[in-house]
Amino acid sequence: MNGTAVETLRASLRGEVIGPDDAGYDEAREIYNAMIDRRPAVIARCADTSDVRAAVRHARDTGTDLAVRGGGHSGGGLCLADGSLMVDLSGMRWVRVDPVARTALVGGGSRIGDLDHEAHGYGLATPGGIMSTTGVGGLTLGGGHGYLTRAYGLTIDNLLAADVVLADGSVVTASAEEHPDLFWALRGGGGNFGVVTSFTYALHPVGDVGLAVTLWEPEHIGAVLRWYREFLPAADTDLYGFFATLVVAPEAPFPEEIHGKPMCGVVWCHTGGTDEESLAKTFAAVADPAPPAFHFETPVPYPGIQSMFDDLVPKGLQWYWRGDFFDSIGEDAIDVHGTFLERMPSELSTMHLYPVDGAAHRPGPMDTAWAYRDAVWSGVIAGISPDPGDAERIRAWAVDYWEALHPHSMGGAYVNFLGEDEGGDRVRATYRDHYDRLAEVKRRYDPDNVFRHTQNIVPAGG
Repeated sequence: MNGTAVETLRASLRGEVIGPDDAGYDEAREIYNAMIDRRPAVIARCADTSDVRAAVRHARDTGTDLAVRGGGHSGGGLCLADGSLMVDLSGMRWVRVDPVARTALVGGGSRIGDLDHEAHGYGLATPGGIMSTTGVGGLTLGGGHGYLTRAYGLTIDNLLAADVVLADGSVVTASAEEHPDLFWALRGGGGNFGVVTSFTYALHPVGDVGLAVTLWEPEHIGAVLRWYREFLPAADTDLYGFFATLVVAPEAPFPEEIHGKPMCGVVWCHTGGTDEESLAKTFAAVADPAPPAFHFETPVPYPGIQSMFDDLVPKGLQWYWRGDFFDSIGEDAIDVHGTFLERMPSELSTMHLYPVDGAAHRPGPMDTAWAYRDAVWSGVIAGISPDPGDAERIRAWAVDYWEALHPHSMGGAYVNFLGEDEGGDRVRATYRDHYDRLAEVKRRYDPDNVFRHTQNIVPAGG
């Protein structure tokens, strides 16, 4: 884009337009994953839907690649592309809660923490991730799972409507009644179909929750996983717990004697009562597989559990991740987890198994674009470090771990856990037999593949 084109765009927007020669450009192009370093031709920090429409049309008129940034959490950096026009929604952070209808209207640039904070004031919440800094846009469009998933489903199961700027710059509302084909595709199909400028969610009564963290020594990983794979799916859906391998952070509430030690563990969330007796009863079983090295439980406000990892893994770290879905945790998979727990490449690297059962199994397999309603866990392997010099080491660990574990998976992954370098076959595996239907919706709403800086679904016939 030449200077005249940038000035034309600047005149069309209420929001800020930032070019490579402008102050603040380097800061504006930073995203959560510091391993990604790319230079857009121009950044359109949109203030409203009209700005988004103007930016999309400008990209088409000038033949400029288009990338869309919501919260900037994309592990593969899909929101950032060299030479592109980046539509930055970070100026569109707002939430409006209707406590009577139990709904929330949320701006497309909002973060999960924005929604959690506003809804919590009314004793309400909707499922959405495990970090408050995650953008609602990418999380929702990929499907969205988190602490409330066993009780209330995926984020997309609570999506009621979305306002979408299409590839031609027009605006539609997608819901069960309007553009139902687009609404189906948005619920799990990623950012392939347009720029969502607002989301409407159903909310549920959630106030304080029971938070617990249980850690075991590495030699107990087999016993713990054998217990966990039976215990959690059989538990009431008001109990959630994701399994993790990790290195213990040197901070409270962990005692000093376990700081820096590799462990396996479960992070728990209980929505069924937070009094001392209820928590003690709920978490009594954690001693069954082996005596824990550490156990901590306490009631916290729901936004508190959502934000407890924010400071541990802030923006600006090196990240490389891979994921897969699992319907079981077999003996061979347990051996893999044990092996790679012993090979942790950095203090922040980790592996998580997130439950996606319970209420997430209630919708039919064809009801949304999410193609793995039969999955029980969504796994992610994340190599993380503050040191750019560790980039290759954490990537190699994540890839080696994934290659050893993948044969024991269901074949596809949560789209938000796909790396950018994994290729089209992995995207197809993620959508299973939904892919062709998604490609038809893509042809209808984005036949020229304008929104291709995604885990891309190619338009049918393209």
